[in-house]
Amino acid sequence: MEYKRLLNLPKLLKKKSFFLFGPRSTGKTYLIRQQLQKGSILIDLLKSNYFLRLSANPSELEHIIDADPNNHSIVVIDEVQKIPELLNEVHRLIEERPKLKFLLTGSSARKLRRGNADMLAGRAWKTNLFPLTWKEIPNFDLNRYLRYGGLPQVYPSKYPDEELDSYVQTYLNEEIRAEGLIRSLPPFSRFLKTAALSNGTVLNFTKIASDSQVPPSTVREYYSILEDTLLGFPLEPWTASKKRKAIQTSKFYFFDTGVTHTIAGTKTLDRNSNLYGNSFEQLIIMEIRAYLNYFRIKDPLTFWRSTHGREVDILIGDHTAVEIKSKQKISPKEQKGLRALSEECLFRNYYLVSQDQISTKYGNIISLFWEDFLKRLWDGDLF
Repeated sequence: MEYKRLLNLPKLLKKKSFFLFGPRSTGKTYLIRQQLQKGSILIDLLKSNYFLRLSANPSELEHIIDADPNNHSIVVIDEVQKIPELLNEVHRLIEERPKLKFLLTGSSARKLRRGNADMLAGRAWKTNLFPLTWKEIPNFDLNRYLRYGGLPQVYPSKYPDEELDSYVQTYLNEEIRAEGLIRSLPPFSRFLKTAALSNGTVLNFTKIASDSQVPPSTVREYYSILEDTLLGFPLEPWTASKKRKAIQTSKFYFFDTGVTHTIAGTKTLDRNSNLYGNSFEQLIIMEIRAYLNYFRIKDPLTFWRSTHGREVDILIGDHTAVEIKSKQKISPKEQKGLRALSEECLFRNYYLVSQDQISTKYGNIISLFWEDFLKRLWDGDLF
């Protein structure tokens, strides 16, 4: 099935050259072919002819560009992390030929950094492609998405479990083993499952190390690998509260609910389980993250938890607080965290997102059905 993605590459490239990062199989190559194939020079480093020629002699890049009979001004280099040295040539060409715009894609910034690659020092901006969002999927099926996630080849598949199993094995064998990111795969595999089981919870490195049978220092390194290979992202704590002391430990979320369940070994997703609630929370947070990226909004995302247990799931910049509940009927007691945070008098907007279809407002706290919340988010009417 063909999905119309919200990330508009031609619009971005009118302004600047870009790095386009995204986890494997989020559809970067397909998006490029959909939006740029007719108006760009496409250099796919997964093709052996390009890889062998340019890895042997990166300066050949300019000659390949000059051979374009249509004189296109957009140059796409897909999977640029395969040849980090190419970025030196890109840097030079941006300086010498300012009409050229480059789109440089990859699924890992780690290899670029490990190779001391030239990251172009502001000459190229960065954007990300995420799994399919609620806005991009016609007839969105919430329960299917929570269980199997939004990877374009997984969500519509007749065999989503098989697709996800293959995805995780490909990640371990090609992204981790083949790139030499770790010395031994079994300890990393144990850690990966423990991390998936801890998805969206406050990180406890000592406990995760014990469960994974690896040292705490190794756990920290493994989490940095997950972040660098775009398999997940940290959510930092908001610590500016004055009335209640806040914890200062991060959370970590995997980038896709289906991948999370596959790594964790989830067989079923019961509607009344904590796991279901965690997946629903993960979905809403991923939607917010995608919206901010696609519309180039630079607000940081954080969460708040007091040392006495009051919590708000996600804070957008310094203006909007969002608590997420999977309950189908909401009562005022679900607003405790938002009410506690509102006493700081620092945020303008307070939302409680749930599966209760009746919207309510208690004081400055608005409770919204999850689809109403996402519609307002993607329409730009939330904050």
